[in-house]
Amino acid sequence: MIEGFVENIIYKNNDNAYCVLEVSSKGDAYILVGTFPYVAEGDYIQAEGEMVLHPVYGEQMKVRSFSIKPPQDLAGIEKYLASGAIKGIGEGLSRRIIKKFGEDTMRIMEEEPERLAEVKGISERMAMEISAQVEGKRDMREALVFLSKYGISMNVGLKIYRFYGSAVYGIIQNNPYQLADDLTGIGFKIADEIARRVGFSADSEYRIKSAIVYCLGRAQSDGHMYLPEDELFAAVREVLGLSAMHTAEVCDEGEERTGMRGSVPAAPGTGHQTAGSTAQFRALLTELGIEKKIIVRDEKVYAATAYYTELDIARLLHIINGAEPIEIITGGPGTGKTTNIKRLIDKYEKAHLEVACCAPTGRAAKRMEEATGHEACTIHRLLEVSGRPEEGDSLGPEDNAARFARNEEYPLEYDVVIVDEMSMVDAYLMRSLLKAIAPGTRLILVGDTNQLPSVGPGNVLKDIIASGCFDTLRLSKIYRQDEQSDIIINAHRMIDGEPVDLSRPSRDFVFVKRQEPDQIIAAMITLIRDKLPAYVNADIGEIQIMSPMKKGSLGVERLNVILQQYLNPAARGKTEKEIGGTIWREGDKVMQIKNNYRLEWEVRDSTGCPVRRGEGVYNGDIGIICEINTFAEEISVRFDDDRIAVYSYSDTEQLELAYAITIHKSQGSEYPAVIIPVHSGPRMLMTRNLIYTAVTRARKCVTLVGVPECFAGMAANTHEQNRYSSLRERLLEFE
Repeated sequence: MIEGFVENIIYKNNDNAYCVLEVSSKGDAYILVGTFPYVAEGDYIQAEGEMVLHPVYGEQMKVRSFSIKPPQDLAGIEKYLASGAIKGIGEGLSRRIIKKFGEDTMRIMEEEPERLAEVKGISERMAMEISAQVEGKRDMREALVFLSKYGISMNVGLKIYRFYGSAVYGIIQNNPYQLADDLTGIGFKIADEIARRVGFSADSEYRIKSAIVYCLGRAQSDGHMYLPEDELFAAVREVLGLSAMHTAEVCDEGEERTGMRGSVPAAPGTGHQTAGSTAQFRALLTELGIEKKIIVRDEKVYAATAYYTELDIARLLHIINGAEPIEIITGGPGTGKTTNIKRLIDKYEKAHLEVACCAPTGRAAKRMEEATGHEACTIHRLLEVSGRPEEGDSLGPEDNAARFARNEEYPLEYDVVIVDEMSMVDAYLMRSLLKAIAPGTRLILVGDTNQLPSVGPGNVLKDIIASGCFDTLRLSKIYRQDEQSDIIINAHRMIDGEPVDLSRPSRDFVFVKRQEPDQIIAAMITLIRDKLPAYVNADIGEIQIMSPMKKGSLGVERLNVILQQYLNPAARGKTEKEIGGTIWREGDKVMQIKNNYRLEWEVRDSTGCPVRRGEGVYNGDIGIICEINTFAEEISVRFDDDRIAVYSYSDTEQLELAYAITIHKSQGSEYPAVIIPVHSGPRMLMTRNLIYTAVTRARKCVTLVGVPECFAGMAANTHEQNRYSSLRERLLEFE
């Protein structure tokens, strides 16, 4: 344990309270690092933790827990007040306060703050403001100590306290599952562990209701807009482990069951159900419906936001179509989608109409711009996204921290909006786009329904086309055969169920036979490092390895560890840092794996001075680590469009190494060359639309490395994950 005065706060991150402190103790100086939400210079701190040796800054304590003691003597009180810990009190004023009240100063500030006005230079109003600061610090300390009793870390505790304030005590004691409803980043599992420590019963109805909401949210992460009742109930039982639980005690109707902390009285008319029974679950669905958290329709259970999102999409599409018919263009590679987009742009611009071109990702927008010659941007940028949410602006489970400036009240000022790569657009993004399109604007949607579905929930493009409500141009004839592109020809063969001849020589569709995973990896390293860069006239960083899987011998997690060693090995003068089991190294290729609308970025000129600033880095953005600052504990990433974003060490959970990426993450992107390992894997992953998506990401050359029979199996596997969506039905209801 180290105890002493905080002499200097060397570094502080105001968002997560991570600090580097210099503490003096018995004549010695120590460096403490960790989360310190209420520490100020001059505080007397007692800290416990582990002494570690930093490679640059030497020995320091990584603090596990700490407490602050009020200053006990005049020297300590003066040091504390003069430090600036309390706004408005400087060195001179602190001396006058201590001269007036002496060792009774801290008691006066907490118990009789009005007496501070007796000191020259302090008004009654200022005295009350000082008292409020002292009280606020004390309340925060007490709340964090209270939360720590239930295993809640300082980081999480700070987030909870900032949201609830003094109400936190009642929330934790009465219904800790409310945390999962109210706070991003505190999901059901964290709330469930807190509830267990508080003493809630495993079959508490609060727990079951929270698990229902959790399972619906998890279903959206899997792409579903709803779950059938029976599947939802099965998922809830699995999450809660209710299948082996005891039968609830029988009691009079409406009587509160005993021995079940957190239980609520049985709903009128529900009788006495076994914990985890279908009858009990349906009763709780009714309660959640009354609370406006879910919608149940035809034995389909929706999170309320999901249901109303599909309803909004259907309503808005019909309104837009009624004023100016919507046009949908769909087809595979080489069938003329880009040619049609260019034709439409020329047509509307000749008519002096304003045209906006957009796509779901930065890479897809860049491709659209290069192919059409017309400026294009992401849908997020078109809608003027910001990281500052307002009430009612929740955009779904992935996007609830965003706010779009463009909406019904402030619509887009274009005559025509063209959206490319529509297969990637999920339901929440589609709703936000439609809200910003005023009736009279012509909307054109372009995409390939054979691509993988969107990462986010919904089946938007397929459902819109399947409804038959809108004019759809289906392109099937290949117009680029004269270029002898086997990428395009073989992609269409796969979609049409025709065999692909891997033995035929090709300049852009190559199969390298290897049987074992390590042989496949060795061949891929040779290709990306030695052969393909010159062949396609591209840098190594522009060539992308794409795998069907995250895990396993050929999953991206293992591939990235190996590829990092060969493509960006450790070297003198190249800073690296291990965080959470991942080594981050200057020069590493990395990918952002979640939307972060608040992350600030800047573009710098040749002298390093910022010339443009903004905020927002999106899922799928790829960049290079350009600097690791071990003092500030920050990692800077330069993305493809020269935006530089800075991540604290704790924020690196938003990044992954990207020497290899999953095929799902490649959607909307195009690379000069693509390398795909082909080996055995789970049948549900090894599908036709997965390999089709991977192959069509290559512009000049695709090289498959592995077992020909596995490729043939993928091309023949038409299994697609069944996504539960009902946009088609909602669209037909508005017909």
